[in-house]
Amino acid sequence: MEPEKKSNGALLGSIIIIIILIVGGIYIWQSKVQKALEEKNKFESENVVPADENDLNALEEDLNTVDTNVDVDVDSIN
Repeated sequence: MEPEKKSNGALLGSIIIIIILIVGGIYIWQSKVQKALEEKNKFESENVVPADENDLNALEEDLNTVDTNVDVDVDSIN
């Protein structure tokens, strides 16, 4: 009788599958990081000027001068 020979085929196949999964995970992770960086750069490149105190005071003055009276009797609404 011949002695049984052990085959490493299953082990080798499992190792190859694990390597493919790791490479795929790194690829997806890098693409998400790249997309996040592009969105961050897009946001920073827009000309966004923060409001200063003068702008806020002007808005508040406009709000105080607006007539909000619409001549509606609230008590008559059911």
